[in-house]
Amino acid sequence: MVSAVFHDPLAASQEPAESKRDTKAMAAAVAAKPEPVPVVAGTPREPFDWLGFAVKLFAPIAGLALLVGIWALLTMKGGSFPTPGATWEAAVKLFSSPFYSRGPNDQGIGWNIFASLQRVAVGFGLAALVGIPAGFLIGRFALLNQMVAPLISLLRPVSPLAWLPIGLLVFKAANPAAIWTIFICSIWPMVINTAVGVQRVPSDYLNVARVLNLSEWKIVTRILFPAVLPYMLTGVRLSVGTAWLVIVAAEMLTGGVGIGFWVWDEWNNLNVAHIIIAIFVIGIVGLLLEQALMLVAKRFSFDDHH
Repeated sequence: MVSAVFHDPLAASQEPAESKRDTKAMAAAVAAKPEPVPVVAGTPREPFDWLGFAVKLFAPIAGLALLVGIWALLTMKGGSFPTPGATWEAAVKLFSSPFYSRGPNDQGIGWNIFASLQRVAVGFGLAALVGIPAGFLIGRFALLNQMVAPLISLLRPVSPLAWLPIGLLVFKAANPAAIWTIFICSIWPMVINTAVGVQRVPSDYLNVARVLNLSEWKIVTRILFPAVLPYMLTGVRLSVGTAWLVIVAAEMLTGGVGIGFWVWDEWNNLNVAHIIIAIFVIGIVGLLLEQALMLVAKRFSFDDHH
């Protein structure tokens, strides 16, 4: 008579000898299988890439050194163009007192940068308040897209400085005219990228929303906004770069306090070293603005687990 195999652990002591042998054989077979190697927390899975780290660290430094070297070679024989050493000395003296004020037309470079950033913040903020909702509407409704698309295609390529006389005519002052120029030139990337993001939302999502009878507000906040956010942030990043480019050109023509006016004033004084310093300052500030928006984009990007 063949004994039955019990799976109840309480009855294991009552199993016959053959059943115990079978159980031991099964246990040995299971024990023969390789077990996964446990990973100790904090232990690196692969060695650190020192070569890649060195390349990332020293490659930009080498590029900057190459630029300075070429600059030094071109200015060895003298002339009106300043050498890297003379420019560095002027920069040290300039930034030793960046926030001095000796009247409305003679202020430190710090105040000029601050004034330009203020204008960029106002014009860019107004463009975001108008451009992002407009992009949602244009992408959401096909009729509105067909109405507005020719106007955007017509106005977007217009040079930023072409809008400045319109601002001076309407506002009768230089500061709001510069802000208007920033607004009208930085609004297009946000409108276009947001509209494209809305149009690329899968139609299945919207069909489900119709089946669930969701309101338009819930469709925008729960379906469209998470899907459109990467496109929208790309438009914002492009717009802030455009705004910073525009303000320098606008301030050269409008005057007052600002980095653009400061560059033009230094040209009138034939101070080429300060113009070169201003070029580096404009580039560094623009780079910092773009990097800050890239960090914001990474922070608010929606992954699959969100």
